[in-house]
Amino acid sequence: MMTKKSLSASRAPLILFLCQMITALEVPLDSKLLEELSQPPTITQQSPKDYIVDPRENIVIQCEAKGKPPPSFSWTRNGTHFDIDKDARVTMKPNSGTLVINIMNGGKAEAYEGVYQCTARNERGAAISNNIVIRPSRSPLWTKEKPEPKQVQEGDSLVLHCRPPIGLPPPIIFWMDNSFQRLPQSERVSQGLNGDLYFSNVRPEDTREDYICYARFNHTQTIQQKQPISVKVFSMDSMNETIAANLSDSDFYGAKSVTERRPNLLTPAGSTSTKVELRGNTLLLECIAGGVPTPVIRWIKEGGELPANRTFFENFKKTLKIIDVSEADAGNYKCVARNVLGSVHHTITVTVKAAPYWITAPRNLVLSPGEDGTLICRANGNPKPNINWLANGVTIAIAPVDPSRKVDGDTIMFSDVQERSSAVYQCNASNEYGYLLANAFVNILAESPRILTLPNTLYQVIANHPALLDCSYFGSPKPEIKWFKGVKGNNLHGDAYVFHDNGTLEIPVAQKDSTGTYTCIASNKLGKEENEVQLEVKDPTMIIKQPEYKIIQRSGQVSFECTIKHDPTLLPTVTWLKDNSELPDDERLIVGKENLTILNVTDKDDGTYTCVANTTLDSVSASAVLTIVAPSPTPAIIYAHPNPPFDLELTGHLERSIQLSWIPGDDNNSPITNFVIEYEDVMHEPGVWHYQTEVPGTQTTAQLKLSPYVNYSFRVVAVNEIGRSQPSEPSEQYLTKAANPDENPSGIQGIGSEPDNLVITWEPLKGFQSNGPGLQYKVSWRQKDADDEWTSVIVANVSKYIVSGTPTFVPYEIKVQSLNDLGYAPEPSEVIGHSGEDLPMVAPNNVQVHVINSTLAKVHWDPVPLKTVRGHLQGYRIYYWKVQSLSQRSRRHVEKKILTFNGNRTHGMLPGLEPYSSYRLNVRVVNGKGEGPASPDKIFKTPEGVPSAPSFLKITDPMLDSLTLEWGLPTYPNGILTTYILKFQPINSTHELGPLVEIRIPANETSLILRNLNYSTRYKFYFYAQTSVGSGSQITEEAVTIMDEGKMAGILPPAVGAGKGYSETLFATSPVLHTVRPTFYKVRPVYPRIRNVSAAAAETYANISWEYEGPDHMNFYVEYGVAGSKEDWKKDIVNGSRSFFVLKGLTPGTAYKVRVGAEGLSEFMSSEDVFETGPAMASRQVDIATQGWFIGLMCAVALLILILLIVCFIRRNKGGKYPVKEKEDAHADPEIQPMKEDDGTFGEYRSLESDAEDHKPLKKGSRTPSDRTVKKEDSDDSLVDYGEGVNGQFNEDGSFIGQYSGKKEKEPAEGNESSEAPSPVNAMNSFV
Repeated sequence: MMTKKSLSASRAPLILFLCQMITALEVPLDSKLLEELSQPPTITQQSPKDYIVDPRENIVIQCEAKGKPPPSFSWTRNGTHFDIDKDARVTMKPNSGTLVINIMNGGKAEAYEGVYQCTARNERGAAISNNIVIRPSRSPLWTKEKPEPKQVQEGDSLVLHCRPPIGLPPPIIFWMDNSFQRLPQSERVSQGLNGDLYFSNVRPEDTREDYICYARFNHTQTIQQKQPISVKVFSMDSMNETIAANLSDSDFYGAKSVTERRPNLLTPAGSTSTKVELRGNTLLLECIAGGVPTPVIRWIKEGGELPANRTFFENFKKTLKIIDVSEADAGNYKCVARNVLGSVHHTITVTVKAAPYWITAPRNLVLSPGEDGTLICRANGNPKPNINWLANGVTIAIAPVDPSRKVDGDTIMFSDVQERSSAVYQCNASNEYGYLLANAFVNILAESPRILTLPNTLYQVIANHPALLDCSYFGSPKPEIKWFKGVKGNNLHGDAYVFHDNGTLEIPVAQKDSTGTYTCIASNKLGKEENEVQLEVKDPTMIIKQPEYKIIQRSGQVSFECTIKHDPTLLPTVTWLKDNSELPDDERLIVGKENLTILNVTDKDDGTYTCVANTTLDSVSASAVLTIVAPSPTPAIIYAHPNPPFDLELTGHLERSIQLSWIPGDDNNSPITNFVIEYEDVMHEPGVWHYQTEVPGTQTTAQLKLSPYVNYSFRVVAVNEIGRSQPSEPSEQYLTKAANPDENPSGIQGIGSEPDNLVITWEPLKGFQSNGPGLQYKVSWRQKDADDEWTSVIVANVSKYIVSGTPTFVPYEIKVQSLNDLGYAPEPSEVIGHSGEDLPMVAPNNVQVHVINSTLAKVHWDPVPLKTVRGHLQGYRIYYWKVQSLSQRSRRHVEKKILTFNGNRTHGMLPGLEPYSSYRLNVRVVNGKGEGPASPDKIFKTPEGVPSAPSFLKITDPMLDSLTLEWGLPTYPNGILTTYILKFQPINSTHELGPLVEIRIPANETSLILRNLNYSTRYKFYFYAQTSVGSGSQITEEAVTIMDEGKMAGILPPAVGAGKGYSETLFATSPVLHTVRPTFYKVRPVYPRIRNVSAAAAETYANISWEYEGPDHMNFYVEYGVAGSKEDWKKDIVNGSRSFFVLKGLTPGTAYKVRVGAEGLSEFMSSEDVFETGPAMASRQVDIATQGWFIGLMCAVALLILILLIVCFIRRNKGGKYPVKEKEDAHADPEIQPMKEDDGTFGEYRSLESDAEDHKPLKKGSRTPSDRTVKKEDSDDSLVDYGEGVNGQFNEDGSFIGQYSGKKEKEPAEGNESSEAPSPVNAMNSFV
C-alpha cells in the first residue's frame, strides 16, 4: 500500500501522456493550463444523426463545443444558413450551440423536419457536427376492420396476421388476451418477426375469441390494439360424433384423432430467399413450419460452422440470431424442419454489406513551430468508402492555401508548420450505407515545459512494495523526462526502476534505502523545469506475539495477548473482533493495550477472537479460538423451565390496540426474566403463531398494537435462565375492522431476464398486512431521463410483473403500491432498476504486452466504451496459453488459463510464465450476461532463464583409473544451453577433501570418460548446465574407482597425497589440462551435519533440498509448520538417502518454516529455513476430449460395443440357417446365388446395416418396408453434443435436458441427398 500527501486534496491524473507520440501531443485536463493555452474548437456533444423527436415536446438539437477562445456557433438547415433570429420559436442556449425549438405553444414539429448541421468557430479554426436528420415520431391508429372468425380443423396450421400501422420508429408487437395477459408461446405456437402469430398445428384448447395484437410505440408511450380475432378449432372427436349420429354401427369404422402430416414451411415462402445485413448489426433469420407432430427446427451454415459465442437461438430455435455480424458471416444458411414423417428445408443467402467504419480515425495534433506531422483518415466498408477532406468546414480544394500542407488521399502531411497553420480538419468517409465524419485539429503551440505535479509531494510506502512517483508534465515540443535522486544525484536508470511514458517513476520493490528526495526534470528546446518529491519507506507492521487457543470453564477468566511491532513513525490502532464482528457491548470484556480480558465467561463468549493492527499504510491480524466448557458438577438446587402462564384475559377493546393480562406459572427455582407474547391470525394463517412483543418478568399485563382486518388470538410464554415454558392456552379471538393498507411491498427490484424485458419483483404483503379484503398491487414504471409519464398495471396474487419490449440495459424508475377494497396505501418510494443485459458487443482494443521478466508479463488494453458493455461491467478476462517452448521447438496440448480482473481495469499481470516460451493471449470484457468477443490474439515471448538441474547423472564402468559419466538434458532448459560444468574432488577414508577440478563440456555432449584417476578412491561430482543467463541447479553424485588387487595385495591404501595423484589426468572432452599435485584439506569426520537447506515454493507444494556431510546410508526426515505458529512440527519421512523432498498439500500465500534431520542421531538437525507459497494461480481450462484417461475410456467402450455387435450378429445368424448354408455349399459359388425376397430365412451374407435397422424380428416377406426407407428411432451419440455450446440447457438441479441432444431422426434418401451412414449405437439399440 502506498499513500501520498501534498498541499492539495487531489493530484493530477496518472494517465497523462500515456502512449504519446512526439508528433501527437495532447493537452492535459488541467484547468489552469487550459485557461492559458489557445485551442481550436472541438465538438464535445451533439444529437444523433437520425434524431426522432416527440411531436408533443419542444425539439432540442444539441451542439456543445470547447476551445480557447470560446467558440461561436452557427447552423445550416437543408444545406443553407439557418437564421435563428428570424424564427421566434427558435432560440440558442447561452454559451452553447444547442437549439431549442418551441412547439408546445401551437407549433408543429413537422414544420421543422430537415437536415441540420452545427459549426463551432474561433480564431484557430472551425469544427462541424454530423448532419442531424430531424423527424417527428408517428404512432398512427389501426385501420378499422373487423377480422373474420377463423374456423380450422384440429391439426391444421394457422396464421393470425397482425399487420400493424407503420410508425416512426416501428412499433413493438405482442399478443395478449382481454385480461392483458400474454398469450403463452411454445414450439407449436409462436410469434414471428413480422408480428404474426403462427400455429404449427391447432388443438381444441386454442379455441378462444380474444386473440388481440398490440402495437407499442415507445417514443409516445402509447399502445394500440387490433380488433380481437376469434378462432374455433373443430376436433376429430366432435366430427366422429356427428358422423356416428347419421350412420349405423356397421357403417362407422372410427378414425384416428389427428392425422399426422409432413412439415411444411409457413414462413419464409419457397425453397430459397436472400437477406442483406450491415456489418456490426444483428442478423435475424426465421423459419416457422407447420406439421403434426410439431416439427423441430435445426440451423446449419453450408460450408462452415455457425460463429461461436455470437450465435443464439430464439423463439424455440425458429429464429437464428447472430450478433455483431462481419463479412465472414456471409453465406448460405439452411433451416431444416423435421418430424417423424419427413423434413423440409429452406436456404437463405446472406450478403453482408458495411457502412463506413474507422480503421484509423484522425487524431488532434499539437505541434511546435517548425515541426512535421500527419493526419491519417482510413476507413473501410462495403462498398469501399470515398474519403473527402475539409478544412474549417470547407472542402479542402477550395480552402485557403497552406504551404505547409500536402494532401495525399487519406493522409494530410504537414512540414515546417507555423502558427498560422492552426486549423480544424474534417474527414468524411461515405458510401451508399452511411458516412463517418471526424474533426481533428492541428494546433501550433510553442510552450516551454511545465510540471503539473505539486512540489514537495510526500509519498509513503511499506518496504518491499512498489512506489509510484508522479511527474505530470506538458510542453511543446514534447519534453524529455529525467529522474535524479538527491540534490546532486546521478541520473536514475537500470532494472531497479521503471519509467512510464506519462513521467511517472516506478520503484517495483522499494527498500529502506530508497527513502529520500527525488527530482524530476522536464526539458525541451524552449527550456526546462524541475520538481522535487519526497519518498519515505516504512517498516511493515507485524504481530510478534499472537493470541493463543484457550479452553475455559464457565464463570472463569481468560486473556488473549497481542503484541505488535511497527514503524516508529506510524501510529497503529489495535482492534479486537469476535467472529469477524465488533466486540459485544459488555463490561465483562476489557480491552488493554496489548491484551483482551474476559471476566466471568459464559457460553455466549464462545467463538473466534481476532486482533487487528492497522496503520495508515498496512494492516495485519491474528486469531484464536475460545472454547467454553461446563464446570465440574456440584450438588445444587434443581432448576427447570417455568410453568406456562394461565387465565389469559382481553380488555380495553379498541380498533388498533387491546390489553392482555395473565397469571404467571411456577418459576421452578429460576426467576422469570420476561414474558413473550405471540399471536395467531385465525383468518389468514390459522395454526401459525407469530412473535408480537415481550415484557419484563415482573409485569403481567401488556398493551398490544393491532392491525386492521385480523382475527387475533394470543398466547404467552414465560422465560427464565433455563429456557422457555410451554405456551399458555390461547386467549379468546378478537376481529379488528378493515382499513386501507398501511404499507407497500418491500424488496422491490427491477432486473431484466432477457435483453428486451424488465422483470419487476417485490415481497408481497402478508395476509394481516393487507388491512382488508381484495389486496392488489399497482405496478408503475417509466424509463429514467426519457419518459415523463408512468405506465401502470394493477395485478393480484402475484409478486412479479414482466415489462416486454424494453431497450437493452437502460435504467427504469419503478414503484409498487398496495391497495384493497377500501383504498390505496401511502405513495410508495421509487427504486431504480435496469432492463435486461445482453452480451458485450465489442472486444478491448490496443492490447499490449510488456514482458517484465522470464516468468512475469504485464498486459495493457483500452477499455471498451461503456455503451457497448450492455450491462453491469464486471471486469475483464484474459485468456492466455503457451504455444511452444522456444528451446525444444515442440508443440504440446494447448492448456488455456484464465485471469479475471474485476472492475474497469486497463491492465493486469500474468504470473507463472515459463521462460523462453511463446505465448498467445486475448482479452474479453465481462458483464452479468457473460463474455464479449475476444480481442485479436496477441503473441509474446518470454526471455531465457537459468536451466533446471540435469535430469540424471549416472556413473558407470568403474575401472582402476577411469569412470564413465552419463547425464540427461535438464527437464526445463529455459533457454539455449551453452555448456555443462563438471566439478569433482577426491575424498579419502578420513574424510579429507582433495582439490576441486573443473572442466567445461560442450552442450551437445551427453557422456564423458574421466581417465588417469587414483585407484580405490572415492570421488564426489558436481554437475550443472548453463545458458546465456547463468548457471542452473546442480546435481551431485559419488563413485569409487576399482582397487588394483595385484598391486594392493597385503598393502594398505596410500596415504593422502601419495600415489600417482593427478599428474597424468586426461579427459576426452578437454585435451589441455595441467598437471596438479593434490593438496588435501582436513574435514571433521566425527560429527555429520546437514547444511544449506533451501526451498523452492509453488502454489501448494515446495521442493526442499539440502547438503549432507557424514556417513552414508542415513535416513532423513523433514519437519515443517506455519511460520510464527505455536503448533507442533509436522514430520515427513524421506525415502532412501535422497537430499531432496517435495512437501505437498500446502496452503497458497502462507509462510512456512522447515528443517531437516536424520533418524537415529540425537541433536542432528539442520537450522530452520522460511519460505512462502505463491498466491492462487489462474484457473485452467482442460479440454476433457484430449485427456488420456477419457480417450482410453472411449476406446474401451467402442471395443465393448464392437464385441457385442459381433456376438449379436452371430446369434441372429445361427437360428435356422444351417440347412441353407449346407445347400449353398452343395451348389455353385454362393456369391452368385440370388436371394429370394420371400425366403423366410435371414441369409448367410446379410449385411450388418440391415441388422442394425431391424428393430423387431422380421416376418416372412417383410425384410424391409415397402417404401425402401428406414426409420431411426435413436439418435447417434456424439461427443460434440456434450460440448459447451450456447445451446446447452440444464435444469435447476444441474441435470442436462435431453441427454442426447443430437440429430433425432435420419432423413429418408431423397433426390440428391446422401443417406446417413449406419451408427453402431443404433445397431445396438435395435437388439435391445
